[in-house]
Amino acid sequence: MNSLLVAVCAAVIAIVIATPMAYVMARHRSPLARAATGWVVISQAFPFVLLIIPLFLILKNLHLINSLVGLTMVYVVWALPFALWMLVGYVRAVPRELEEAAAVDGAGRLRILVSVTAPLLAPGLVATGLFAFITAWNEFFFALVLMKTPERQTLPVILTHFLGAEGVADLGPLAAGAFLATLPSLLIFALIQKRITGGMLAGAVK
Repeated sequence: MNSLLVAVCAAVIAIVIATPMAYVMARHRSPLARAATGWVVISQAFPFVLLIIPLFLILKNLHLINSLVGLTMVYVVWALPFALWMLVGYVRAVPRELEEAAAVDGAGRLRILVSVTAPLLAPGLVATGLFAFITAWNEFFFALVLMKTPERQTLPVILTHFLGAEGVADLGPLAAGAFLATLPSLLIFALIQKRITGGMLAGAVK
């Protein structure tokens, strides 16, 4: 339940934040947008080890150590750059003519984003949300460092309990736990596979 709660919240928050940012970056070619693109690329080059100390200090000052809220914030920050990079490509694939037609009909920027662009971004939103969910669901290092009590630990950390003091694995329970850990991802893929399809924009401009 800890893993499910953190992963779902991180995915939803990352999508909510990244969608308007991606729209601005894709539609307005400015130095700020190019700088944001550079931030996305550079942020993916930093390993976990370099980030854990400043993140730990920040969360400690906010009294969010051993907190699912703090862990969710970390996962949102970690998933946001790549989610933003993915959604920029999807936004650029939406023809500008659709937004121009909506503007002619009197729709504002927010209405265009919500009523015109967002529905056409459904496959991209689903794929990006799935990426953010799986990233948070499988993440181990941050959860290991930030979660101190067993009742707050996530599933990847709990699976390490099946390893003995000398590194000897209890293969039966470990294999069963690993199998159960894959079920949510499989179920999500099965439920949303119809949304990850191409051709939704075919004939849209016409």
